[in-house]
Amino acid sequence: MATHLKSAPTKSFGDTAQKDVADRVREIIADIRHEGDSAVQRYAEKFDNWTPDAFRLDDDAVARIMGTLDQQVIDDIVFVQEQVRTFAQAQRDSVVDIEVETLPGVHLGQKHVPVQAAGAYIPGGKYPLTASAHMTIITAKVAGVPRVVACTPPIRGEIPAATVAAMKLAGADEIYILGGVQAVAAMAIGTETIAPVNLIAGPGNAYVAEAKRQLFGEVGIDLFAGPTEILIIADETADPFLTAVDLLSQAEHGPESPAVLVTTSRTLGEQVIEQVERLLPHLSTRDYAEPAWRDWGQVIVADDLDEAYVIADGFASEHVQVFTAEPRAALEKMHDYGALFLGENTCVSYGDKVIGTNHVLPTLGAARYTGGLWVGKYLRTVTYQEIVDPASSAHLGEVCGRAARVELFEGHARSGDARAWRHSGRRFDWIDEALDADLAPLTPTS
Repeated sequence: MATHLKSAPTKSFGDTAQKDVADRVREIIADIRHEGDSAVQRYAEKFDNWTPDAFRLDDDAVARIMGTLDQQVIDDIVFVQEQVRTFAQAQRDSVVDIEVETLPGVHLGQKHVPVQAAGAYIPGGKYPLTASAHMTIITAKVAGVPRVVACTPPIRGEIPAATVAAMKLAGADEIYILGGVQAVAAMAIGTETIAPVNLIAGPGNAYVAEAKRQLFGEVGIDLFAGPTEILIIADETADPFLTAVDLLSQAEHGPESPAVLVTTSRTLGEQVIEQVERLLPHLSTRDYAEPAWRDWGQVIVADDLDEAYVIADGFASEHVQVFTAEPRAALEKMHDYGALFLGENTCVSYGDKVIGTNHVLPTLGAARYTGGLWVGKYLRTVTYQEIVDPASSAHLGEVCGRAARVELFEGHARSGDARAWRHSGRRFDWIDEALDADLAPLTPTS
């Protein structure tokens, strides 16, 4: 039976329902819906002290901003985006259109059609999260989205140059220095200067998450996002130093980011707690990482790895690292997680920044029913049907008539009857009555 060396509450989806946040977001959305650009400008000034002549950056402005960056920054962005694009393209190639013939002359097909406009929200706030530009914009473009609108907030009154470069190099069609609820609402609803999009993707703070929640339905979203999560499964072969470093790497995302260790080794668990306490005082992001570890960090000792996998699935964590002698066993043993990182050579930070898989992932237990952002999120799977064999149409018409009348849908039944009559000459009282009243000028074709 599992024991806790360090206990903490476990976050749930219900923790995101903050009435004060919801009420404030509702008010902002309503203002933007009725006032358009003027409301966007007012809230940008209020929340970000941002009053530019225009929120959109033209090509010349983007070029000037990118010119302020060291070439190494540009080169690194290009490298990382190549990794993201390569994996996204492999995902797109795996999604194929199909057509089958289910009966003679009955053709059923499926196509994957991209949404026509997508919004990418790249958060800023305290840190410029350039990687979110790669994940949201490149993935949309690989899916074939013709128009991608990208928004990011100013940081302390300045335009985040590296984020702008990432947006441009990723392929954004429109770039706006605009953040928060006002950015999400403007993209979803549309204003005099920003045409609305069909789907919005990207992480953000509680206000951005709430805006996406309230606008969902009017516009599609990637997923509901909560604080970043990490869970590490480790046995006695794991390195306690690497384990501690990786737990803190995600705790620095925010003071409510859970960092959890599930291990089969009590000794390792104790060593990791000790290492975390040694590392924390010297971490520059201690103001976030320390309360996250203090209030939400857990260390659980399981009897064996099978129990550890069950415990981990219970968390359904956003990120799961596996530091065991046979890490790939988790691919068969586990089923509820946002993304797996197998072995000590791999870490969540690679997924966040450089490796190429998408870092927009489910949190707060949502991994039980959804995966993360991927090319398929920007695609609508649509179907089509065609019958070219009259005999098959007649046969289906007869079955449709019977099936529809079981459900008391007479209009549906008559659609089937009409085709059975037209292609096979079968008699139906209601059609005979229509013919007598000159309401059905067609004659059977059989």
